[in-house]
Parts: sequence; C-alpha cells; structure tokens
Amino acid sequence: MRRYRIAVLPGDGVGREVVPEAVKVLDAAAGAIGGFELEYIEVPCGGVYYLETGKEWPDDAFDTCRKADAVLFGAVGWPKAVLPDGQLAGIRILLDLRFGLDLYANVRPARLYEGVEPLAPGKDKVDFVVVRENTEDLYAPIRGILDRGGVEDAAVDVRILTRKGCERIIDYAFKLCLSRSGAPADGKRRVTCVDKSNVLDGCRFFRKIFDEVAAKYPSVERDYVYVDAMTQWMIRSPEHYDVVVTTNMFGDILSDLSSVLIGGMGMAPSGNIGDRHAMFEPVHGTAPDIAGKNVANPIGSILSAKMMLEWLAQRNGDSSCSKAAQLIEQGVAEILAEGKVRTPDLCKGKYANVKPSRTSEVGDAIAKKIESRK
Repeated sequence: MRRYRIAVLPGDGVGREVVPEAVKVLDAAAGAIGGFELEYIEVPCGGVYYLETGKEWPDDAFDTCRKADAVLFGAVGWPKAVLPDGQLAGIRILLDLRFGLDLYANVRPARLYEGVEPLAPGKDKVDFVVVRENTEDLYAPIRGILDRGGVEDAAVDVRILTRKGCERIIDYAFKLCLSRSGAPADGKRRVTCVDKSNVLDGCRFFRKIFDEVAAKYPSVERDYVYVDAMTQWMIRSPEHYDVVVTTNMFGDILSDLSSVLIGGMGMAPSGNIGDRHAMFEPVHGTAPDIAGKNVANPIGSILSAKMMLEWLAQRNGDSSCSKAAQLIEQGVAEILAEGKVRTPDLCKGKYANVKPSRTSEVGDAIAKKIESRK
C-alpha cells in the first residue's frame, strides 16, 4: 500500500474551515477505494500566526513542504497582519512555494455543475481550464519604491518573460488539452493564447513562442484573443473555450473572472504544478467577514484535493488515487445536483428557498456520498 505525505497549510480565515472538509473527503475517498494512505503534516502559517509569533511560518516549514508528496493549502492574509515593508503577512509563503518549488503551472479549471446557478446567467456549458504561468511576469521580485527624504516618489514593477517560462507553460497547456474532451460548443480540442500583443513586446514574444510550440501539436486548434477582449468573450461565449494559456498577471485576473460562470469563488479549485512538486488550493481568499461562522463554501477546497489525487496518480502511476479522485468528483456532482445541501452562496435563483447548510454539513454530505460507494 502506497503512503503519501501531505503538507497541510490551512492558513487564515475560512482556510481553516474549508481545508478540514477537504481532508475529511480525502479520507472518505481513500477508505472507499483502498490501495493508498494519506499522512497529513499540518503546518501553521499566515497572518494570524505572524501576529502571534512574529513569523509567517515556522523556520522548517518550507523544507517540510519540499519533502512532502504534495501540499494542500487554504488561504493566507488577515487584517492588521502587515509586514514592516507594507505587504500582507502570508503572501510571501505563496510566492516562496511557487518560486522555491518551481511550480510554474497555475491550473484553474472552470466547470459549471448541475445544480449551481452561475453569477452570469444563461450559460450552462462551461468547462474550460485557465493555465497561467506562475513564476515570472509582474510577480518576479523585480520591484521597488523610490523614497526621497521620506516621501515615496515613484514605484516600479518590472515584467519579465523568458523563453523557458513561456515554452514550458504553453507546452503544458497543449499536453493538458490532449487529455481533455474538447470545448463544450463543438468538441474541438483548442488552446487559446491570451495576450496583449498589439501593444506589448513581451506579449508578442509570448505569442511567437505559442506558435512555435503549437506546431508540435497539429491535432489541436490554435486560438488567439487579446486579454481585454477575452474579458468579454469569456462571459459571452464560455462554451467556445477548452484550454486558455496566458501570462501570470493576465491569468490571475481571468481565472478569478471565470468564477462568475461557475457559481462564485467558493466553487473554484486550483493547482500549482511543477515537474517534481505540486500545491493545491481553492482560489478564494480568507474572507474575514465570514470567517468563523461555518458558512464558507468548501467545494473549491474539496475539488482542489481531487486535483491533488489526480496529480499523485499521474506522477506515481497510481490507479487507486485516480479512482479516489473520480469518487470525489462524483460525490460533489451528486450533492450539487440534488440541491438540498449547499452553503449560502449557492442558495440563489431556483435554490433561493433552500435552507443554507453549514460548511461542515457540506463536507459531511460529500463524504457520506463517497462512503456509500464502498
């Protein structure tokens, strides 16, 4: 029996509420399928931890994550937890993991499940993935503020795109496309390059490399959209898209925007994936306004855990993990389709009269659905 060590970082706010539900569902799936075990190593971190200790996470935390088979992350950031340089405490943890573990592919699926009312009504065929480069662009640590005589006079953030960074993220997108069933509208496997190449040299560079890589995948259709136009077409015609590949900042914005098509941020999972390491987290933040109330939607976290099992299955050739991931997907889909157990954010439209469930009740329902398949 395989044993996987999972570093668990709940972080702040609702991260501490949704991650335990993901763990609950993971255990249910592992128990139902058998063939593997999960060992959890919890790592405290984030803004609250900083307020308590003066550190964003323990000194050995990065090494713990590096040695783990995968990382399951919640969310970080808390009011008044601010570093001396003005940054929110906890943000560096994400950047340290993304850069330190070379997690170059930020993969954010957008799928609308039966039983979920989208925030952008009228679109019922949504099933695409935003693949976002994760280690360069405006997030590269080339920035600063010019302070003259105590007056902050100028600020600089440098955007950098490298051939290595562009080639590998675009290649990842095409490989992912080959594993999917195509766009909902026409079933075609399609990779859409999103850039601003009509203005920016970096984007012209990105598009040039996109064409070079695309030439190796003749069975996949190429597609091109400027990022400003994409904000419109993603909402108007989401069924056209299969895999969307773009740079770090554009991908950050577009993947958040895509959440309106699938019921909101609480439904959105993500994976930060490299060649040797991977971290999985819901897209939403810490939501201080609802933290501690047991009303946050845990499905984004649960689907992130499903992605983690899929990655472990692929990396280790472990069919048990793959089957467990499928059980989680089925459990989530069935609970949503039944329409009876759902957190307040999903009680809208024709589900407006459904009594809102608590975070833990949603996790319990999905876990029980999975356990019933034993």
